[in-house]
Amino acid sequence: MAQRRRQIVDASVNLFIEKGFHKTTTRQIAKASGISIGSLYEYIATKEDVLYLVCDAIHAEIERGVADALKRARNGRNPLAEVIREYFMVCHRMNDHILLIYQETQSLPNKYQRAVLENEIRITGIFTGVLAGLIESGDLPRISPRQLDLVAHNISVLGHMWTFRRWFLANHYSIDEYIDFQTRSILGMCRENAG
Repeated sequence: MAQRRRQIVDASVNLFIEKGFHKTTTRQIAKASGISIGSLYEYIATKEDVLYLVCDAIHAEIERGVADALKRARNGRNPLAEVIREYFMVCHRMNDHILLIYQETQSLPNKYQRAVLENEIRITGIFTGVLAGLIESGDLPRISPRQLDLVAHNISVLGHMWTFRRWFLANHYSIDEYIDFQTRSILGMCRENAG
């Protein structure tokens, strides 16, 4: 079931980029997904549901990546650096998905807009939780809850910046260079605001 959803998501993203969200039909989504229109309606009721599935796919990928990064960090690696690296790599792999969400959210009904924004808050909450855990373990300097929240949002936005500015950034930096620079900046920001 998860594999079929991902099939629908990936096919839809490609169609939305090629034709535009409003010009893409559910019949085209079914065909591009390699399933019947009847089977498609087992997963979605409307085309707008697909955008929610795109959000859900991004969130699931980030959650898996962060869990993997934290496991790797048990082997002596910097936990925050591992989490940032994994998140930025997810943004790199799913850049079309992320760009699509930002481009099309404003044209969705209010309930779908709220769902997208709630998803963004949940993703940022992952970073808030990781940062709080690192502060408690002594792996990160103590910063105020307000600053912690801002750092979590910065991580989220910096990952998306690779998507929004890839037309420039990818011509001047490798993804690894971008990750290394941004990680040093985030760690420096935490140290500067410690107290």
